[in-house]
Parts: sequence; C-alpha cells; structure tokens
Amino acid sequence: MTDLEMNPPEGDQAQPSAVVRSYVAIGDSLTEGLDDPASDGRYRGFADRLAEHLSASAPGFRYANLAVRGRRMRHIFGEQLEQTLNFGPDLVTVHAGGNDVLRPNADLDGLAAEFEAGIRRLRDAGIRVVILSGHDTGWIPVLRVYRGRIAVFSMHLRAVAERTASDIVDLWSMGALNDPRAWSVDRLHFNAEGHRIVAARIADLLDAPMGPREIWVRPWESPPERLPRILRRRENWRWAREHLVPWLSRRALGRSSGDGRAPKRPQLTELSPDPEGAESNGSGPTAVESGGAEPASGGGGAGYRPPNGRARLGQARSREHRSGRG
Repeated sequence: MTDLEMNPPEGDQAQPSAVVRSYVAIGDSLTEGLDDPASDGRYRGFADRLAEHLSASAPGFRYANLAVRGRRMRHIFGEQLEQTLNFGPDLVTVHAGGNDVLRPNADLDGLAAEFEAGIRRLRDAGIRVVILSGHDTGWIPVLRVYRGRIAVFSMHLRAVAERTASDIVDLWSMGALNDPRAWSVDRLHFNAEGHRIVAARIADLLDAPMGPREIWVRPWESPPERLPRILRRRENWRWAREHLVPWLSRRALGRSSGDGRAPKRPQLTELSPDPEGAESNGSGPTAVESGGAEPASGGGGAGYRPPNGRARLGQARSREHRSGRG
C-alpha cells in the first residue's frame, strides 16, 4: 500500500523521536470513541488507545479528550480549540468537518478555510498537529452519495496540512478501513477493530509504533464473508430503518446526538495506569477515565457476517442508543 500522508520536509514539526508528554484530542463522535466500548461499558476509541500507548514511554503523561458526538466545525474550532490552546499540549489530533460535509448545502471551500484557520492557531502555538482526513464511503449503500464531497474536503485537508506543516493521516488511503469488519453496525462509526487500526496508524506516524505495520495495513488474513444478495438487501433495509432514518430525522429537526453532552475527559490530567494493560500490538482493553456514554454497538457492516454471534449483541445495543453523527 502506498504511504500517502504529507509531512513537508521544510516544516517545523517536532522531531519524530521527540517524546510526547501531553496530548489533546478534539473532534466529533469518531474521536469521542463511538463505537468502541471499554470493559466498563464506556467508550474508548482511537484517541484513548493512542494516549495509553504513548503514556507507556512518558511518565506523567497527560491527556484530554474534548470530542463530543455530533459536534460541527464551529464547535471544534470554537470552544474545543480555545480550551486546547489554554492547555498547550505537545500533540493534538484533529478530526473535524464530517458533520458539516454531510449537509448537502455546506460550503466546502468555506469549511476548509475555517479548518485551516484553526490549524494555524495550533501550529502558531508550537503544537504538533495530526489531521485525520475523511474516509471512503463508497462501500456503504446510500452514504456513497456523499463520496464526492468527502473526497473534495479530504483534498482540502491535504492542502491545509502542506501549507501549515502539519501531519496528516489519510483515512481514505487506508484499505483496511474499506472493510466492513472495521465498522459498527451503524456504518457511521469505527468499531473496536477500526479504532485500533487508526490508533496504530497514528502511532506509526509519530515514530512510536504499536507493532508491525500489518496491524493497520493488513489486520485480517482473509476477506470478509459476503452474504447472499437477498440477505444483503434485507440487511440494507434494516440498517436504513434503524440507523439512517433516525440520523436524517435529527438533521431535519436541527438536533444532534451530542446535545447536552460534555466531553468525556475535559481536563488535561495525568493518565492513570491501565490495570488491564496498555495498548500493545493492537489489542487490550482500556481503563482511561471517561464518562457519560452508553454502551456501544458491535462491529460489522454491509454483507459481513461477524463470528460467534457477537454482532447480534452489538446490534441490540445499537438499537438501544441510536447514536450516530449529528
């Protein structure tokens, strides 16, 4: 697989070998950690996994996660940005724009300009920034209609990364994320496997690998099992009824799944040791401090039959909380 992230040599980013001692994650539901449940039922996610991994080599490591599901650009580069600048961490990861780009009338050029202004403020403060681009929705029925808009905005983000000497993880280029096994049953959020893949990719970029590149390049040894066409069609209708329609209804009513929610880790505080073991070789649960989240759904996507019936439990949980972007 071709490595596509941009890291301009003329930039003044921190040296790859520099130890990261503080980290703030800003963004929406993907950064909050939906749908990656920890052993206590709260959400984990790629940011928590990355923080746990980085803390293993940095005593006193501090971490904050300001992301909240449904947050739009104005929130992420508003209150989340201001709080991050007050913290002054070594590292910030940014995933923003997904809840804006999926609105058909959104001005992508304007969103990109707003995104760049926020990134420049972080970079001017001497903070190392890792941007996460949009992912490819071509494999998802209905959502593939947004594919062109996501691609355009992702190219904007690549340009922003180059102009601001920021790092970027190009989620679109990661073939493993085009596999249903990386996704929750709602097809909007990563499951535990997807979050593990993204965390490992960022760790590699930071020159702090979690293990071999196969963790994020080829996490599975075999292709996903495909259901017969008639069963795929039924699954797509079920998904539309249980996840797509509620998601569209919230937008029509101007509501968000994050209304009234606070960040799960709002202060930049020392990360408590994980009694069950820090992220290593892409596995292991978390004990990162968090709160306020319901149990998450399990993995899988269109046409994928997860093993051992665990997806059925995940689907039941997903029906309970109806979480999703926006």
